[in-house]
Amino acid sequence: SCGNNEKQAPVDNVEQNDSLQRIISQKDSEINDMMETFNQIQQGLQEINEAEKRVNLVKDGEGSNKRRQIIENIQFIANTMKQNRALIEKLRQQMRESSVKGDQLRKTIEDLVKQIDEKDNQLKQLRAELDAKDIHIAELDQAVNALNDNVKSETINAQDKQLNTAWFVFGTKKELKEQHILEGSKVLESNFNKRYFTKIDIRVDKEIKLYSKSARILTMHPSSSYTLQQDANKQYVLRINNPQIFWSTSKYLVILVK
Repeated sequence: SCGNNEKQAPVDNVEQNDSLQRIISQKDSEINDMMETFNQIQQGLQEINEAEKRVNLVKDGEGSNKRRQIIENIQFIANTMKQNRALIEKLRQQMRESSVKGDQLRKTIEDLVKQIDEKDNQLKQLRAELDAKDIHIAELDQAVNALNDNVKSETINAQDKQLNTAWFVFGTKKELKEQHILEGSKVLESNFNKRYFTKIDIRVDKEIKLYSKSARILTMHPSSSYTLQQDANKQYVLRINNPQIFWSTSKYLVILVK
């Protein structure tokens, strides 16, 4: 029996190392995705700074194309700020979905929002300076107004999208265990692989084909809100009759198939 224990220990160590490596790889991938988004935001801020410098040079200078150059740069600033706000929301979403948590990351996002807000104020100040020089540009008013409207609209849309987003996965017991979604009889209680799930809009996606003749829902969802029926090929299809009630207990859906 001693010999068997000696053989088992290396096998257990290999499995533990593989599991640890999967977790590390997952975290590395999530961090790389967030850093890519962060770098895009920083690049946008740098481009805004350069455009502001160009506007300041032109407004104090001379030239027949002065007005056109100012309009182009102001519109560029407004559009880049819009893109940066969308990227910040994307970074927030990545953080919510990531297994990587930390106060420093949240603080970084807050700092980025402050920088964008400061740029918004600088754009308004630039508008006042142009007015003082009798450079009245209707397109400038439109750019600023469009920026403010887009910020409000994007905030509402982002909040609405978050409220109506859910994730589902179906797989065999082996597949779910490999992704740490299923641990013994426990579901979603360990550091499971969120990237294995499919993201859906609960307002739109109300039917999920499972491509299996055996299906069992492992997460908790009110039975009155859905039906689990077989199609003509005897394969199960999940139909969500009442999305608000179905997803009220959990925004994650796990289905065991064979």
